[in-house]
Amino acid sequence: MNIPFDNTYARLPERFFAKQKPTCVPEPELIRVNRELATQLSLDTGWLESADGVAMLAGNAVPEGAEPIAQAYAGHQFGGFSPQLGDGRAILLGEVVDTGGARHDLQLKGSGRTPFSRRGDGKSALGPVLREYVVSEAMFALGVPTTRALAAVATGERVIRQEGALFGAVFTRVAASHIRVGTFQYFLARNDIDALRRLADHAIARHYPNAGEGQDAYVVLLESVALAQADLIAQWMSLGFIHGVMNTDNTAISGETIDYGPCAFMDAFHAQCVFSSIDSGGRYAWGNQPDIGLWNLTRFAETLLPLLSDDPGKATEVAKAVLSKYPERFEKQYIARFSAKFGLSPEGPIELIQECLDLLGTHEVDFTLFFRNLTRVAGGEDSQTLAAMFSSGEPFEEWLTKWRSEAEPAKYLADMQAANPVLIPRNHRVEQAIQSAYGGDFTPFHRLVDALASPYADQVEYVDFETPPRPEEIVRETFCGT
Repeated sequence: MNIPFDNTYARLPERFFAKQKPTCVPEPELIRVNRELATQLSLDTGWLESADGVAMLAGNAVPEGAEPIAQAYAGHQFGGFSPQLGDGRAILLGEVVDTGGARHDLQLKGSGRTPFSRRGDGKSALGPVLREYVVSEAMFALGVPTTRALAAVATGERVIRQEGALFGAVFTRVAASHIRVGTFQYFLARNDIDALRRLADHAIARHYPNAGEGQDAYVVLLESVALAQADLIAQWMSLGFIHGVMNTDNTAISGETIDYGPCAFMDAFHAQCVFSSIDSGGRYAWGNQPDIGLWNLTRFAETLLPLLSDDPGKATEVAKAVLSKYPERFEKQYIARFSAKFGLSPEGPIELIQECLDLLGTHEVDFTLFFRNLTRVAGGEDSQTLAAMFSSGEPFEEWLTKWRSEAEPAKYLADMQAANPVLIPRNHRVEQAIQSAYGGDFTPFHRLVDALASPYADQVEYVDFETPPRPEEIVRETFCGT
């Protein structure tokens, strides 16, 4: 197949990346192709599902026009700076423009060692590939800016992890780009101002073309990225999503959610909820994500200081002024999204929202199911099922009385239905699909992906996915998979 690649990143200077072909695998076998996304990218699904297509998706064949590279970047990981990270197990095949004129990266994850592998094998086990496929496509269906899944392919080989020898797989990720805060940090760490300017100009042309030219364009770049992150994190939180590893190398300039490692959706609500096995200090807990977002953006602003002004003092003041807009934007988006979930006017009241969240945390109430039942009450059903979610009824009944006086279900019911999903990729369901796949049965994986394609709809055939885990099904830790 002739894929119409147009590889703008590969035309940047070679210090931005390392040329690297994917590593061949012994027995590639297709698990799933995202046909809807393939059509959007003008890729022939029949060809992708053929032996030649699977060879490309596995890394055994490089299509004409592709320029496979591993991108260089640095990053703060749990607050500690690593001056060189880079794509240690991912290779960017190239860029394609979709039917709507939008540009996308086509990247293979788990495609073998690169110069950035840092003693790693560059491979991916089957579990992380399936997790990223499920969660990234669920996030897309939920309306969250995100990278997407084009395909998953089993490799027919084993990869060694702490759990033992696991089946290998390759994931094909589609992204608006893979430019990260850490990409800028890579060049700042080397005091390569020319590269910073080239990278900033590239990011502006690709993601924020209305930014203009000159030093003001870099101000607009910083502001655009800051506001996009504020919007994104507010949306995460309204869905009970915890990214799990908000390092600067996992913060995309495009404003997309990227890198679904130890991510999770909360079952029982708790503001300091953490799932990631490597986040022992709770740095990236649900309630900490807004502050971490600002911390990451401050690191991004540091990389742009040489471009904002020749006067370091003036550059710092400009950056501070831009970053000062983030808290207000986040709070506005957070209140608006939670107001929609509660059937309130877009401005709150925030006190009523926070009082309910405190009750959810105290009584360990399932986050998604609570809002699902509240939406039903707003639609005219009685509140018996909703009240039964609380171990002590009186505080909740007092809150519900206040809510009835403040909410306007007739006016905002449609907003509630659009803000409160019926289905999310619950951790125990994802884990069940992964374990079943390791046993050779991919049916639960396919069924889960199909169900999550319509997360806001009532789907009788998938009603079992609505329920929280039983005690023995609760997933308490998630893992990054490297």
